[in-house]
Amino acid sequence: MKPLLLTTLLLAALPAMAFELSSPQLQAGQPMAKAQEYSGFGCNGGNVSPALAWQHAPAGTKSFAVTVYDPDAPTGSGWWHWVLFNLPAGTASLPAGAGNPGGALPPGSMQSRTDYGTPGFGGACPPAGDKPHRYIFTVHALKVDKLELGADSSPALVGYMLNANSLGKASLTATYGR
Repeated sequence: MKPLLLTTLLLAALPAMAFELSSPQLQAGQPMAKAQEYSGFGCNGGNVSPALAWQHAPAGTKSFAVTVYDPDAPTGSGWWHWVLFNLPAGTASLPAGAGNPGGALPPGSMQSRTDYGTPGFGGACPPAGDKPHRYIFTVHALKVDKLELGADSSPALVGYMLNANSLGKASLTATYGR
């Protein structure tokens, strides 16, 4: 066999690296810090979005989106804590505080309304005495350069567009209770 053909066959036999999401502030299945608690609605945390980093995005990724969702919120439909999209394809991380007013987001990025009613990161604020809630941080790899949505777009509309344009996603679930 020729070396190039053998190399091609070996590479084709290797499994693709898994799309992964990590954070220096979050550990899977573990409680978040007070810094990620909301400041309002009876909560008095720092409301700072955690640093996030991802690797091994699917081939063909043209942009990314980040969402944070609490499926345990007592609403019947969960609670959207962060809706961020139109991150350029070259983006592989966000610093702590990126989702806060004046945060360091790549040019062209868009944050839309959360269930708190405003764009940007809205930290955890489960009802006092409730069991700890799960907070699912997800980075979405998209097959389009841009979602034609604005800062007033609802989380449901953004979610629809994310699912319609998804190449893959990576999640990290942390918890929080008070």
